[in-house]
Amino acid sequence: MSLLALRTAVRRAPRSLAPLSANLHTTTSVLLPKDNKVTPGGVTGDSDPETDPKKGGEGFFGSLLYGSKEAKAAGLIEPSKSQHSKIVGRGKYVHEKITHAVIPSKRDEYLVAAEKYFKELIDHNGEFGRVKLTGSWESIVGNVGEFTHILEYEGYKGYDETNKALRTSKDMQSLQSAILPLITSRQSQIVSEFSFWPSSPPHDSGFPDGGIFEMRTYQLMPGKLLDWEYAWRRGLEARKRFVQPVGAFFSQIGQLHEVHHIWQYPDMETRKHTREQAWSVGSWSDTVQETVKLAQSMKSTLMIPCPWSPLR
Repeated sequence: MSLLALRTAVRRAPRSLAPLSANLHTTTSVLLPKDNKVTPGGVTGDSDPETDPKKGGEGFFGSLLYGSKEAKAAGLIEPSKSQHSKIVGRGKYVHEKITHAVIPSKRDEYLVAAEKYFKELIDHNGEFGRVKLTGSWESIVGNVGEFTHILEYEGYKGYDETNKALRTSKDMQSLQSAILPLITSRQSQIVSEFSFWPSSPPHDSGFPDGGIFEMRTYQLMPGKLLDWEYAWRRGLEARKRFVQPVGAFFSQIGQLHEVHHIWQYPDMETRKHTREQAWSVGSWSDTVQETVKLAQSMKSTLMIPCPWSPLR
């Protein structure tokens, strides 16, 4: 074919090739029925409940924002109307988890100073918003040298009243000043109790020296609190057959998406035995499998109660 004939053929070629350039764009065009509307989230008016998160879908955003279908099926949530903390939380009290990292050589001095501070707080709690001390512990495995104290307030109103009173109390400020030179850092976290797992009241277990306490801390994936509550509601029933739980909390302010479980044992041998017994209950293995799916990290800390701790 001559060059002139080739040019002529090109000029006469049909224009049906034009749409090809449109298809090179990375976004695929989708035709929708006229009566369907697209929401800002890309969901059509009559979208499939399996994929629409607000209708209980199992997709990533559905679970992240509204919890899994299993949690919904258990009647735990009304996703569009309730905060997750209101659904799973007991709501009656607010707790503060306080952590002090003590200078190793100052441990004995710290025990004396901390006992004075918390005993004064307990003995005059009516003056300080009726705050209560749930417990005080020293870590012996994990971050050794840390001391954990959990305070209980009568809601956020009680928390505000207590902190205002403590700031204006010269005696309490003086007792706190005696603690500060003995520590390298202090952390505070506001936590709430799970509704199905209220904290144990003050008690003396009768175990030698109060036994040992284990605090298991889980960093959850964001949006998985409801699923966690659903899994552990069943798991707790399995564990309670063999060991008395002390309490379980989820974070509200501070490090978020964090859960703490506290258990008490007379000794390490009993801990080993009771944990093995739990595996004889079928629901416990299910809880463990769900725990692995929902947590980003886990940490176990062994603690012993301080001499003034209401929980021993």
